[in-house]
Amino acid sequence: MILCLFVSLISLNSLNAQSKDKKVLNIIRTDTPPIIDGVLNDNIWQRAEKAQNFTQYKPDMGIQETDERTSLVQMSYDDEALYIAAYLKDDPELMMTQLTNRDNFGQTDYFKVVINPNNDAQNDTQFIVFSSGVQADAIANPTINEDFGWNAVWDSAVTKTDDGWTVEMKLPYRTLRFSDENEPTWGIQFIRFFRRERSEYAWNPIDPTKGIVGLYHGELKGLKDIEPPVRLNLYPFTTGIMNTFDDKTDTKLTFGMDVKYGLTDNFTLDATLVPDFSQARFDDVVLNLGPFEQTFAEQRQFFTEGIDLFSKGNLFFSRRVGSAPIGSVTLEDNQEITDRPQETKVLNALKVSGRTKKGLGIGLFNAITESTFATIRDTVANTETKQLIEPLSNYNILVIDQQFNKNSSVSIINTNVLREGSFRDANVTAALFNIINKRNTYNIAGDFKMSQLNLINDEQVGYSSSFSAAKVHGNFRYGVRHSFADTDYDINDLGLQLRNNFNNVTLNASYQIFEPTKHLNSYNINLSYNHQRLANPGVYTGTSINSSFRANTKKLDTYGFNLNFQPGKQYDYFEARTANSFFIYENFLTAGLFISSNYNRVFAVDLRSNINTLFEDGRDYFTYNLDFSPRVRFNDHFLLVYNFKYDFRDGDRGFATRQDNQPIFGERDRQIVENSLSANYTFNPFQIVSLTFRNYWDTVSYDDNYFTLLDNGRLTTDDGFTLDDLDNDPNINFTTWNLDLSYSWQFAPGSFLTALYRNQLFNISNDAQANYSDTLNNLFNSPTQHTFSVRVQYFIDYANIKSVFSRKNS
Repeated sequence: MILCLFVSLISLNSLNAQSKDKKVLNIIRTDTPPIIDGVLNDNIWQRAEKAQNFTQYKPDMGIQETDERTSLVQMSYDDEALYIAAYLKDDPELMMTQLTNRDNFGQTDYFKVVINPNNDAQNDTQFIVFSSGVQADAIANPTINEDFGWNAVWDSAVTKTDDGWTVEMKLPYRTLRFSDENEPTWGIQFIRFFRRERSEYAWNPIDPTKGIVGLYHGELKGLKDIEPPVRLNLYPFTTGIMNTFDDKTDTKLTFGMDVKYGLTDNFTLDATLVPDFSQARFDDVVLNLGPFEQTFAEQRQFFTEGIDLFSKGNLFFSRRVGSAPIGSVTLEDNQEITDRPQETKVLNALKVSGRTKKGLGIGLFNAITESTFATIRDTVANTETKQLIEPLSNYNILVIDQQFNKNSSVSIINTNVLREGSFRDANVTAALFNIINKRNTYNIAGDFKMSQLNLINDEQVGYSSSFSAAKVHGNFRYGVRHSFADTDYDINDLGLQLRNNFNNVTLNASYQIFEPTKHLNSYNINLSYNHQRLANPGVYTGTSINSSFRANTKKLDTYGFNLNFQPGKQYDYFEARTANSFFIYENFLTAGLFISSNYNRVFAVDLRSNINTLFEDGRDYFTYNLDFSPRVRFNDHFLLVYNFKYDFRDGDRGFATRQDNQPIFGERDRQIVENSLSANYTFNPFQIVSLTFRNYWDTVSYDDNYFTLLDNGRLTTDDGFTLDDLDNDPNINFTTWNLDLSYSWQFAPGSFLTALYRNQLFNISNDAQANYSDTLNNLFNSPTQHTFSVRVQYFIDYANIKSVFSRKNS
C-alpha cells in the first residue's frame, strides 16, 4: 500500500510528451494467413497498410531514407499470430550477409521488430531477422538493456531480390505477454541496420540525445478480439555423456525437461526439472593472487534467460546456485580427503515473472540443490567415510517492481538461502528507486539494503546504501554518486559482493557527439574522480582520477585511450588478508590505448596495450600487457579469430603466504601468456560447427628475501625471512588447457541436436623457472579429461497439439 501511494504521488499529473508525434500503424485481420517464405505475394500484403519513411538516428540524426534504401513494412493478424512483411530496398552488391549462430551479430544487415504490448516504453520484446536468414530475439528494459539469453520460437524467411531483400515473419502470441483487451494499443517500432556503415534507421524517429529508446515507439492500432493463448511449452531433453579421466571411463544417460507455462495473461512460469548443464561452456580460469574470489560469467541457459526482474539491486549472482560447497572438512589422524566436489547438483529450479498492464512487475525464483559430501579415506584402515559439506539448500528471490511515467521505477527485493541442519542461512532485503523527470533530462537513483546471516551461534546484520544524481541528456553529462557498506554487510550466499566496509564518493562527467564530424562518426570523453574511505574506522584509503577517450572513424575503425592516476598514498586494507592491517603503495599510474579495425573487412585486428608504474621511493615497479587479436572472415560461412595476451609484471609486491600466523609479502616477477582460438563454420541458419581453444600459462617468481608488514603499512625485511624459512613455497607455475568442438543442428523449430567433444588439462607446481616448452610437457603428462556428449531437445507447443486433436474431432 505504501509503495503504491508513493508511486501515485510521484506520477500524479504526469504527461507523455512524446505521444503527440507518434506514428500509427493500423493492422488488419486476415482469414488466410500468409505463407512464411519470404515472397510477398500473399493476398494480405496487397491491401495491408504500409509503415514507411524511416529516419536515420545513428550515426547521423534526422536524415530521411533515400529511394535506394526504401523500407516498407506491413502487418496483419489472426487468432494465432502476428504476421509481418518487410520490403527492404538496397544494392545487393553492398549488402552484408555473414552466416552466424542464433543471436550472434556478425557482419550482417538486419531488420528488427520491437513490440511493447503494455505500451509502457520500458518492457520491449525484440525480434530480429538478419539478411542471412538467421534469427535473434531479446527482451529489453532499462534494468538490463537487451537480454539475448531470452529465446522464443517463431518463424521467419528471407528472400534476396534484384533490388534488396524481403522478410516475412510469424510471431505466435505465445511469444508475447499481453492482457485480454478488446481493442488494445501496442507500442511498435521497426529498425533497419546497414552493417557496411553501421547506420540505423527507425520508422518512428528516435532522438538519442535524451530518454530511453522505448519512449520513441510508434503505436499499433486495429487489433480486435485477440485472446492470450494457453502458453504451455515443453522442452524435453536427453543427454548421453561419456567421461574419461586417468584411465577411468564413466557413462551416463540423463533425461529432463524445461517447462514454460503462462499462469496468467502476463505472468509466466519457467522451470527446469532434473536439469543438465554438462554442455555449458568452460570457464576461463586464471591464477588468482588477489584477496577476492575469482568469478565467472553464467553459462547455463536457464540462469541467463529472462532474469531482468531478478537483476534488480544486483543481489542475484546465479553462479551461487550449484557452486562449490561452503562447509569445511574435519580430519583426524591418518585421514585424507580423496574427493571434494567443486559444485553441488541442482535438483530443480523455477522462475515466475511478469508485469501487469499498470506496470507492476512481480518475480519469484526458487532453486534446490542436493546434499553434497566429501570422501575421506583412513590411510591405516584403508576405509572410506562421507562427511557433509553442503546440506540440502533452498534459494529464493522475491521482487516487486512498480514502473511509472514510462521512465521510472521503485522496487523491493528479497533474497534468502535456507540450508538444512547446522549450516548458515542468509537473508537480504533491498528497497530501490530510479526516477527520471518528465523531460527525460535528469535522474536520481538509490537503494538501501540490509543483509542478515544466521550463523551457528550468532547473527550478523549489515547495511548498505547508495545514492546518485545525474544529468542524462545532451552532449555534456555529469553526475555524483555516494556508496556505503558497513563491515557486516554480506550478500554472498546468493549475490556477489567482492568487498564491504567502504564509504565512497564519485564525481563523473562526459562529453559525446550524436552527429558525425568531418573525420569521426562518433566520440566520447569520460572523466571521473573517486574518493574512497572505510566505513569503519572512517579512515581515508585512496583517490583515483580516471579519464578515457573513444572514437569511431568514417572508415568504421575504432580507437581510444585510458588514463588512471592514484595520487599520493593509497591504503589497501585487503591485500594482507588480516583484519585492521593495511599495505601502502604510492602514486600509481596506468595508461593504455586500443585500436579495433573495421570488422567488415576480410581481415581485421584488435590491439590493446597498457603500462603501469609507481612513483614511490624504493620501488622499481613496471608492468605492461598486450592483447592482440586478428580475425579472418574467409567467406560468409567461415570465421576464424585468434587471440594472444601477454602480461609481464616486474617488481610487483603483494601477499605471498602466512608464516607464524602473520602475513608474508614478497616482491615478484609475473609473466602471463594466453593463447586462444575460436572458429565457426555455419552451413546455414540451422547448422553450425564451432571450435574453441584456450591455453593459459602463468608463472610467479619471488625474490628470496620476503617482507613482513609493519603497523604503519610499510614492508620490512628485518625479520630475515627467506624461502627456506617458509612452510609453503609461494612460487607458482600454473597452466590450463581447454578445447571444445561442437556441432549444433536445429532440426525443427525450437528443437536442437548438439554434439560436443571437450578435453581439459590442468597443472600447477612451484617450478616458476620452467620455460613454456617444459611447462607444456608437464601439462601433457598430467591426466586429461575427455568428454563426449550428445544432447537432443525437442520443442512441444500445447496449442499445436490441441489444434491437431481439434481437427481430428471435427
